[in-house]
Amino acid sequence: MKFFITFLTLFILLSNCAYGEDFRGEYLNWWKKYNDENLIDYMATAFANNQDLKIASLNIKQSEQIVKQALANQMPYLGFQGDISRTFTSSDIRFGDVLINDYKQSRFLMPLTMSYEVDIWGENYLKTKSLKKQVDISKQNERAVYISLTSAIASQYFNLIKLDKIIENYEQLVEIQSEVVKKTDVKYNNGLCPVTELINEQQIFTLFQKVLNNYVNDREIIARELGVLTGQREKDLNLFNRGEYCALTAPALPESISAEVIKYRPDLLIAEDYIQKAGIDIKSARRNFLPKFLIYGNAGFNAYQLGNIFGNNTFLSDIGVIPKLDLFTGGLKMARLKFNKLELEKAQQIYEKTILTSIQEINNSMSTANKNDLNYKESQKKFNLEKQKFELSNRKYDIGAKSRLDNMRAKEALLLVEVEEVSSKIDYLISTIGIYKAIGGKDYTTINDDL
Repeated sequence: MKFFITFLTLFILLSNCAYGEDFRGEYLNWWKKYNDENLIDYMATAFANNQDLKIASLNIKQSEQIVKQALANQMPYLGFQGDISRTFTSSDIRFGDVLINDYKQSRFLMPLTMSYEVDIWGENYLKTKSLKKQVDISKQNERAVYISLTSAIASQYFNLIKLDKIIENYEQLVEIQSEVVKKTDVKYNNGLCPVTELINEQQIFTLFQKVLNNYVNDREIIARELGVLTGQREKDLNLFNRGEYCALTAPALPESISAEVIKYRPDLLIAEDYIQKAGIDIKSARRNFLPKFLIYGNAGFNAYQLGNIFGNNTFLSDIGVIPKLDLFTGGLKMARLKFNKLELEKAQQIYEKTILTSIQEINNSMSTANKNDLNYKESQKKFNLEKQKFELSNRKYDIGAKSRLDNMRAKEALLLVEVEEVSSKIDYLISTIGIYKAIGGKDYTTINDDL
């Protein structure tokens, strides 16, 4: 199955190379840094099945076809427009001194018609160039979809692993607390503890069971979301293979990331293309004020009897030039020019905002990752200390210096601290994904070297 998925993904990557930079292979290489082959398989499955990716690819193809339509409009038109007409018997017709009684006549016309708008001012060329910029925008939108999708898949996959581990711990907590309640009930019946102690233990059991139910429900929801992200309609929770929690690793955090990395972000590249497109549209709108020249021509056969359509003296041809200048359009062209100028101004504001937002997201993601890294390290220390306490508790229990009940409470404390440590580690892993996403889907461990 893995071989089939890998083969299918490679086929898709090769077939899509014509639409721009092949960045999908780079995405797969990045996710290998987390040391989980199952994650790579889900990425490959999403590349083959995800509907958002397919829609983004189709948008590129549509944009390219629109460009081809614009290029076609720059080419001459050649077509056949045959005409068969019949003038029925009517009143006398006079041409000067010549009188034609009861005029009637058939006419057969079979010409080829040609027309071509001479693009003297380059207006049509600019329109095509503007549409090509739209293709570039569509390609960056596709990149944005890939970055967003892969980040979402990785985050949900890590959350799934986290919930597996937490649920495993809470199942042990429920089991241990159930035994604690039973032993406390025995103590109470023997008059060795007050009823409040029994009630407290029962409340703790209820709390553990409630938390466990919530985590189980969350895991089912995330599994369904992961199924949608990978483009699979029906995906049972048990069919999602997961790696080991302990095997997960994350790329080391850099000390800092240069602000120049924002140049890789799709939203910034889209904003740049948007400015260029708006500038081209302004040039096109200005040239729309200039006169246009249309070359036209016809070549064919004209006859008044069908049998003589290809006879002598039936060939007909003409050619001419039609100059056209709009003298009054009710302010339409001026309004179009002003609209495009305002569009350029809006594009510039979007560009400035994108720069500020990009720098903010990079700084925020770095800050969050550093904080989560510190928290994870502190959680590890706390877990190791709690593990030492539990080992001491076991020794005391073995020599009879501690009761079975107290030792079970120590085990519960260890499991709860481990839950905290697991959550801290996954939060850290997900925060590294935030950096990857903020810098435009690049490897943040080498990004400073590429600038």
